[in-house]
Amino acid sequence: MAGNMKKKAARVEERREKRPYAVAKYIRISTYKVRTVLDLIRGKSVQEAGAILDNCPNGGAAPTKKVLMSAVANAEHNRGMDRNDLYVAECFANGGTMLKRMQPVSKGRGHAILKRTSHITVILDVKHTEGI
Repeated sequence: MAGNMKKKAARVEERREKRPYAVAKYIRISTYKVRTVLDLIRGKSVQEAGAILDNCPNGGAAPTKKVLMSAVANAEHNRGMDRNDLYVAECFANGGTMLKRMQPVSKGRGHAILKRTSHITVILDVKHTEGI
């Protein structure tokens, strides 16, 4: 029995993400709104992505900036990486649970309102400079 548990632990460890990342779950904003912001920063350096998010008027920019800064802090503290060498390798927003509310309408009926939540993930990686 213990042998199977060790094998499973080894499989989980080899599949674990090696790059620094951060996840924010159950953020009270629709994934559609967050994804437009994530498209702006994907592939950019950390400094450039931070500047874009500071000047972006969209509602998804503030929570995305928090997740980005958390990923940078994870890279510096946990992995000993330099902030200047990092870029946004991947970023995505998945749908979380929906808060279900009712809007009363005529004739005693009710229409459903779905208040959506998001799980925002930002994965960083190191820029590789060739031949310099």
